[in-house]
Amino acid sequence: MTACLRLIAGIALTVITTITAVAAEKVTVFAASSLVDVLGELEKAFEKKTGADIRISYAASSALAHQIERGAPADLYLSANDEWIRFLIDKGFTSEQKTAVLAENTLVLVAPATSVPGTFKGLADFDFAAWFGSTDRLALADPTHVPAGIYAKQALQTLGRWEVVADRLAVANNVRAALLLVARGETPLGIVYRTDAKAAKEVRILTAIPPETHEPIRYRIARLGPETSLAAATFWEYLLGRESTPILRKNGFIAVKD
Repeated sequence: MTACLRLIAGIALTVITTITAVAAEKVTVFAASSLVDVLGELEKAFEKKTGADIRISYAASSALAHQIERGAPADLYLSANDEWIRFLIDKGFTSEQKTAVLAENTLVLVAPATSVPGTFKGLADFDFAAWFGSTDRLALADPTHVPAGIYAKQALQTLGRWEVVADRLAVANNVRAALLLVARGETPLGIVYRTDAKAAKEVRILTAIPPETHEPIRYRIARLGPETSLAAATFWEYLLGRESTPILRKNGFIAVKD
């Protein structure tokens, strides 16, 4: 066997061995609820490629961070903002060197798809009173700790609209729950991520929220614990690699790899 053939055979054996090892491991991922569609698609593509067993739990970034703090086992954590990544860094569950930005997102104001169409110049001039009845509410993820709600509150405060809606909120545990309130017609308006609105036929986008009115919406991924399994490390590399970019973009996210 020539040296070239031996090299090729060695590389092939390494690849086979790695795939076999990855397929034998389970990877537990905790992820922000706004990632449910795109991460589910990425999960299936990775499992088909490697045979790995990826198990994902979705909830608000804050709730998942507290679960990890209380000892819930997870290999990877994907947060919708930096705050809860810093929380886990401060608690010693990860480090700055074990985190990376996966993608970015934007906010939109939405209404039920059956609502009356109109022309909207922007949130600063939006007439909430025209949409609200005496008991109507604006659906938001909890602005005290859920990233989507925090961003929404920042935007409303920047635009001088927070006082108009502060006592008219329908507060949800996560952004998907806020979206559902609008989709069901339980509230006439909501502020959610563009990616969530794009995935729901029951709502329509009224206007975009200017990104300069709030902190950048960045999804950050973290490896947890002192060591990362081969399967978790491989899934991490897959999510941050170029193979994931078309799927992220298709789902409305802004890929940050380019």
